[in-house]
Amino acid sequence: MDRKKLKTCCLADKFEKLDKPEGILMCWHQKHTEAKTAIGQDNYRLADFFEMWWDTYKKNPRHFITPEQYKAVNAMRQCRTESLGIDHYACPDCGEITQVYHSCKNRFCPTCSWQDTLKWADKIKQKMLALPHRHTVMTLPHKLNNLVKENNDKLLSALMRASADTMKEWIKEKYHLDPGVISVLHTFGETKDYHVHTHMIVSWGGISRKDHSLQAIKGEYVNYDFLKKKFRCKFEDELTALYNKGVLIHNFIDRQDFLRFIKSLNKQKWIIHLEPPMQIPAEVIRYIGRYSKRACLSEYKITKIEAENIAFRYKDYKTTDKHNKPVERELELNFWDFFPRLLQHVPLRYFRLVRYYGAYANRNQIPQQYLYSETEEEKETVESTDWGSLQEEITGENPLICPHCQKRKVYIYTSIRFNNKSKQETFQRPELMKEKIPDKQVA
Repeated sequence: MDRKKLKTCCLADKFEKLDKPEGILMCWHQKHTEAKTAIGQDNYRLADFFEMWWDTYKKNPRHFITPEQYKAVNAMRQCRTESLGIDHYACPDCGEITQVYHSCKNRFCPTCSWQDTLKWADKIKQKMLALPHRHTVMTLPHKLNNLVKENNDKLLSALMRASADTMKEWIKEKYHLDPGVISVLHTFGETKDYHVHTHMIVSWGGISRKDHSLQAIKGEYVNYDFLKKKFRCKFEDELTALYNKGVLIHNFIDRQDFLRFIKSLNKQKWIIHLEPPMQIPAEVIRYIGRYSKRACLSEYKITKIEAENIAFRYKDYKTTDKHNKPVERELELNFWDFFPRLLQHVPLRYFRLVRYYGAYANRNQIPQQYLYSETEEEKETVESTDWGSLQEEITGENPLICPHCQKRKVYIYTSIRFNNKSKQETFQRPELMKEKIPDKQVA
């Protein structure tokens, strides 16, 4: 191979220092059929099903397709394809290549959202109170679904405020403590139907309003009836305020009709569930983060893609087995039914799905001694949580570690292929070029 061509990709300059034979360098540019691609993909990809049937569906959709939904679908279809770019890594010893496909970074994409969840969990645990926390779920009655859909951003924000204020004010009134609340919004259930609820991480304790000390709540007692009533009243107050301002989209005949609707909500189920208190260590936060910020449909749950149908696993909480665990079932849908069911959960642009309340709303003002202090081992784990480490946690394999030499692979160049498929551009990413070549082998 011509030495000048090697220099155009900055291979020669990098590997002259390694004193590798040119034969090894040549293989780095060859197209390997066995090269590892699209690390972390499952057997079935949601993007593949959209690629097959989306163009057909959008010609005659059953529901209006919003700009956010178009953007989410286009992002998923391009995610981890040549059109977004490929980072090429190679082993400095044997020259084995790994191709790392760029992600779309759309928050509705199942693959991208999973990795963002892990990063978020590692980041947020360092800013939390050194107290036990409880995973709390609050659910709106299904009778409100149509009204929520018509007033998406307004009522979803109202739900997040009402649920957080319920826990925050109850702890203040009963224990005279200012707790911290992290709220994550979900609009989907197990079968991806419309099921509006919030997942919250609530500190089981807080900062004392008397002496400003940090105190934990003793015991696990919760007055569920009182919390349900408080939650209902909070949301009804939010709903009434929107109606009085004239900004609520509705079909009520008059105010009396609206008040009758509010009264009927008193007979509905306002579901509240609290998990037992858990200590603050990293694993707890990571578990809650993964559960709360998961994608609408995780790809590992897809069991079949066949012709016009897609099938996925879900947990049926209405029926349980002999161990009182939900029964796992399978739901198969035609793309005409699946697409509108899934896309109704695409969040509005700029809508904050994660919000912070109470002590966590001003977490930068929390005294440092009240925050959770990581051990040296945990700090090392956080520092080493790069892309390869995240993939290893998800798939059991670090794609940046050579399976033969056990050495870390080195970034070489990035390629991108344009829509016409005929033109490909090769360049280098300066931020990746700063990575140092490890001297020691990885155990």
